[in-house]
Amino acid sequence: MYLEFFGLREPPFRITPNPDFFFPGGNRGAILDALIYAVTHGEGIVKVIGEVGSGKTMLCRMLEASLPDTVDTVYLANPSMGPEEILHAIALDLQLPVSAEAPRLQVMQALHEHLLKRHGEGRQVVLFVEEAQAMPLPTLEEIRLLSNLETRHHKLLQIVLFGQPELDELLTDPAIRQLRERIVHSFHLDPLN
Repeated sequence: MYLEFFGLREPPFRITPNPDFFFPGGNRGAILDALIYAVTHGEGIVKVIGEVGSGKTMLCRMLEASLPDTVDTVYLANPSMGPEEILHAIALDLQLPVSAEAPRLQVMQALHEHLLKRHGEGRQVVLFVEEAQAMPLPTLEEIRLLSNLETRHHKLLQIVLFGQPELDELLTDPAIRQLRERIVHSFHLDPLN
């Protein structure tokens, strides 16, 4: 009914974010530009914090669509899993030939070899983690260990964590202080005025 009244062709406020409706105001455009720069320049771990409904998923989708063709992405929508499960999830997304029963060391080795190969081909791999506040501490530590995969001059895996403010609370835990130190950029999505 309101579509006809306002002359709209489709509902503008759906639960699933539609990148066609991205609004760069409220600093979203500037944050997107900064994220593109951070990812393409190999800046390590990046964190984006925002309340429920603030546009984190929309920003993630816009970032994925805005990256150059030389960037491969891994997208984890529900990272509330254990450390070994997250490695298998990443390997599955990258279509690595690793069985579900493969031990952690084998999965990590396959992942490292794949990332080295992609780097040698002039490609970059970026891991997007949505709902990062739902990750158990050991899984967050596994994410930090993934950030150790590097050549002499470049990180082999860029990581972007998208989470609610509870992620900042998690990161105050002394058990993962090393992860906190690896976050080189932190962005906060404030509500639109």
